[in-house]
Amino acid sequence: MNPFWQLLLTRIRTFVREPSAVFWVYAFPLIMVFSLGTAFRTERVEVIAVAVTEQPSGTTGVIDESVDVIVTALRSNQQFRAQLSSSEEAKTRLRTGRVELIVTVAVASDAPTGFSVQYSFDPTRPGSLVARNTVDEVLQRTFGREDAVSTSDTKVVQPGSRYIDFLVPGLIGMGLMGGGMWGVGFATVDLRIRKLLKRFLATPMKRTHFLAAMICSRLMFTIPEVIIILVFSHWFFGVDVQGSVGTFGLLIVAGAIQFSGIGLLVASRASTMETVSGLMNAVMMPMWIASGIFFSADRFPDAVQPIVKCLPLTTLIDALRQVMLEGAGISQIGGSLLVILAWGLICFGLALKLFRWQ
Repeated sequence: MNPFWQLLLTRIRTFVREPSAVFWVYAFPLIMVFSLGTAFRTERVEVIAVAVTEQPSGTTGVIDESVDVIVTALRSNQQFRAQLSSSEEAKTRLRTGRVELIVTVAVASDAPTGFSVQYSFDPTRPGSLVARNTVDEVLQRTFGREDAVSTSDTKVVQPGSRYIDFLVPGLIGMGLMGGGMWGVGFATVDLRIRKLLKRFLATPMKRTHFLAAMICSRLMFTIPEVIIILVFSHWFFGVDVQGSVGTFGLLIVAGAIQFSGIGLLVASRASTMETVSGLMNAVMMPMWIASGIFFSADRFPDAVQPIVKCLPLTTLIDALRQVMLEGAGISQIGGSLLVILAWGLICFGLALKLFRWQ
């Protein structure tokens, strides 16, 4: 196994001597956690931007007075940022995403108040329908509606239920995928392009030595990366692992093996940077979009859920969230763990068979 240890030491030295690699592996995930955790921190009130306008008419007294009342009612609530706008200006603001909703006041002689309100919004934009219903609730109460049922609100903001708690396992999974795919696959193709693999071939080294050293070196870089993210998240945002640390660590190791195996398989025959970059993006892009890094994968239609659930990153992130947020044990995530390991071992076996030195 002496060739294995020499190759492993070489990979460690190569990584440490590349400041950009160290930044993307260790610093960039922390920037992501801090930026998104700050943007979605629990202390912040989600502000709804509203443009208020009026429909031109010959009777302006009632309309002007009603517009003033509506704007005052919305501005008195810290949840809204209401602004008077012309009709064209309001449409432009909605189209460019600077407001979620347009409130248009028009004359309505048959209405008890003498006016009506029209809501304009994009139903496909996240938050627009919520903005419409929230604004309507405030205006209805402002103009005299009484609630028949007494209600109360309970705000759940303890650790484990916040967006940052949901986000951290997704970022860890994304880091494992990126590190395995680029750190192993890209590095292998780089060695092939520089003709170093041909030199390795002339040494008393087996193919398994080389591939195993690539995977193990990646695993050595991954564990500190995950520890740094967890410590940083706990320090700044109070994020904790609700389940067993041992079970969580086992998932991390399995995830690193999984994506290292996939990275090796992708790079087993690629001979140019353009080829490996295209293959990497083709493999990773569906998982970036659909595996639930930043939002739940359940948002996708039922028709594509079987495909989403089959993605390697989806299985890993779901298992990480079960352990971190729900306190799941090895028995609850055992099936997912087997699937993750199967992906890694099968891909490693295929890479071992298909690997080309030149």
